[in-house]
Amino acid sequence: MVIAAVAVVLFCGVGSAAILGWLPTSNATVPEKVAGLPPAPEQAPKAAYPEAPAQSLAQQDRGQAPQQEARQAPCTNCGVVESVRAIEHRPKGSGVGAVGGAVLGGLLGNQVGSGHGRQLATVAGAVGGAVAGNQIEGNMKTTHTWDVVVRMDNGTRRTFHNAQQPSWRSGDSVRVVNGQLRSMD
Repeated sequence: MVIAAVAVVLFCGVGSAAILGWLPTSNATVPEKVAGLPPAPEQAPKAAYPEAPAQSLAQQDRGQAPQQEARQAPCTNCGVVESVRAIEHRPKGSGVGAVGGAVLGGLLGNQVGSGHGRQLATVAGAVGGAVAGNQIEGNMKTTHTWDVVVRMDNGTRRTFHNAQQPSWRSGDSVRVVNGQLRSMD
């Protein structure tokens, strides 16, 4: 019977450690690598004011207007997505999961052993159940938001917060319209 009590305590301990994330899992969050794509080249900073072509003295004397290049003004609301991060928001537990887990763990622990072994198993089951119940409650109420970091063409970085998972990936060219990201296409 002592062996059964030890087995229950170990089982509760391993289960609690797995729920708390202390044990490695097979679905670890590893950043995806895109094969075959070189990293995006860094753009050299652009001059704040485009240089106007200098008029030669001969053109000024003859009164000829200089040939001006048709340059487009730099896009002030364009950029490239640098990263998309999922952020987990886990609320504090209300205690319902902990109480339910403690009751269930205590009942299961009470089924093991006799005498002091049964008391020990009941207490261990209640503690393990409370921890597990609290973690399960937290996992059920967890929400996610996403942050999209954009490197703007002027060199600044802007972060956009989304309640739903965005379709953007690193390297996508985007434009900011009314505070929202839009495709450059």
